[in-house]
Amino acid sequence: MTHQLTARWTSTAGTPAGAALRVAVRGAGAAVAALAVALLHDAHDPGVLCPLRRFTGVPCPGCGSTTVFIEAGHGDFAAALLANPVTVLAGLGLLLAPLGPGRWWWELTNRRRNVLIGTALTASWLWQLHRYGIVLP
Repeated sequence: MTHQLTARWTSTAGTPAGAALRVAVRGAGAAVAALAVALLHDAHDPGVLCPLRRFTGVPCPGCGSTTVFIEAGHGDFAAALLANPVTVLAGLGLLLAPLGPGRWWWELTNRRRNVLIGTALTASWLWQLHRYGIVLP
């Protein structure tokens, strides 16, 4: 049975039906993860998870990423977007990648990919500094 599922999964690679199936599986996995994180947070709020923010009060570029999953798990997608828009965009990009829009990423040179990653991290960090009311000098 497992071999048949593996063969079917492999045979659909590169087809529109296979792409849709992969998006559905990724979406289901993300939904389960978001619900689990939201329920876990409701049962036990551990407080600030980011070590940089916990010890210095300054958020890192990834701050808000856990909150994105918590808010999405609660169905509050606007709050998820406000927590960290870069995480939401990256998540949507990974979710929809099998449909083909992510192919451009692999066509970029390593240098351009690194510039995009650096730009996204910088934008995320500036958003977090703004979100937490930290003024840059």
